[in-house]
Amino acid sequence: MIIRETCVAIWDALHAAVMAQPHKEQWKEIADVFQQTCQFPNCAGAIDGKHIRIKKPVRSGSQYYNYKKYFSFVLFAMCDANYSFRYIDVGSYGSRSDSAVFAHSDFGKMLQDKALDLPEHTALPGTTSPAMPFVFVGDEAFALGENLMRPYSSRGLSLARRVFNYRLTRARRVVECAFGILANKWRFLHTPIHLKLETAISAVKAACVLHNFVRARDGYNFEDSLTHSLHSHRPSVVRGHRQGAAVREQFTAYFMSPHGALPWQLEAI
Repeated sequence: MIIRETCVAIWDALHAAVMAQPHKEQWKEIADVFQQTCQFPNCAGAIDGKHIRIKKPVRSGSQYYNYKKYFSFVLFAMCDANYSFRYIDVGSYGSRSDSAVFAHSDFGKMLQDKALDLPEHTALPGTTSPAMPFVFVGDEAFALGENLMRPYSSRGLSLARRVFNYRLTRARRVVECAFGILANKWRFLHTPIHLKLETAISAVKAACVLHNFVRARDGYNFEDSLTHSLHSHRPSVVRGHRQGAAVREQFTAYFMSPHGALPWQLEAI
């Protein structure tokens, strides 16, 4: 009971201060850091979902039993380029795919409904047109959309599409790094959590806001680990739509242009 009450109190005290939903100017600031550190313009965040290992909840059947053959719930997160969590959704069934968790989350619904207060479309650096939307980057588990970029499928890719996948991966990996920092600092995430489901969810939420609090207090210029014990979902085949495909093609062309190309990108792929 003490653990549960303490974790809830930590969340209540810190959530609004360290994980408030960004407004339009803050989205621009987040995108500026992504451009400076990852060279991916108009990027408002990186998204991913991770399994949190737990003991089997009472009378839960197979809902929390994931494809890796253990019980878990999902920590879905959206991070900025400073490895801070800007949004989390904790507690979805481990049997659910990333795309399903995302679609049912408040964040996914707000993105779908254009309710995130994202900035107006802006031309990419060095260009004057076309005006491009601000986007979030994810892996193959997410559906392509106007504001959500995912890699091209790996079969028979052209050089330009391979470069796009490389550039997207450089931006997307910040959320992997954030999960690594989280698990390595809050060590209970390295092993199955032996608490009641509600208490385990509260503990993970508390760890996430404490993560942001420590990041802001200690600064961002120290060595971060990419290793962690939180396992990704199995990628699933998710279809995108035409508007998202058109945005992705514009990014692909930009990354091959004189204004958007990186000197080392062809060697990296």
